Amino acid sequence: MNIGDICTVQTISCSRDETVQGAALLMRQHHVGDLVVVDGNDGEAIPVGILTDRDIVVSVVALGLDPASLQVGDIMSDDLLTCGEEDDVYQTIEHMRLRGIRRVPVVNRNGALAGIVSAADVIKPLLEFLAEEMGDLSRISGNQQAHEKRARH
Repeated sequence: MNIGDICTVQTISCSRDETVQGAALLMRQHHVGDLVVVDGNDGEAIPVGILTDRDIVVSVVALGLDPASLQVGDIMSDDLLTCGEEDDVYQTIEHMRLRGIRRVPVVNRNGALAGIVSAADVIKPLLEFLAEEMGDLSRISGNQQAHEKRARH
């Protein structure tokens, strides 16, 4: 299964020169906990960072800084992990696990933002896969008994 099959395509983004207060308002309006920070390039939004509600709390609110005077580019995480629409879900999960990242922007072949995938998004297909495999395993003993009966007669 490919990441493009399960990612959220309605991704909320902002530019790095947006104020932190403006970004927080975007999060509130769209009921999200993160924004993909993008740069425009020939009309396509290229992901350059990510900003989470936790980034705002830890880097601005906790320090008593003014969110209206800071830009998203000042506090965003720019060590960005992205994945392609065609990337394998299980390989992406492994990259997320190794980096300790719960949200990953998804890019198209041109490197432009195509969506976002979160740890929660990958749980459902993983559970469906495991349920199918467990079902197959549960049928082994019945099939083995039938095979033994045929072999003995």
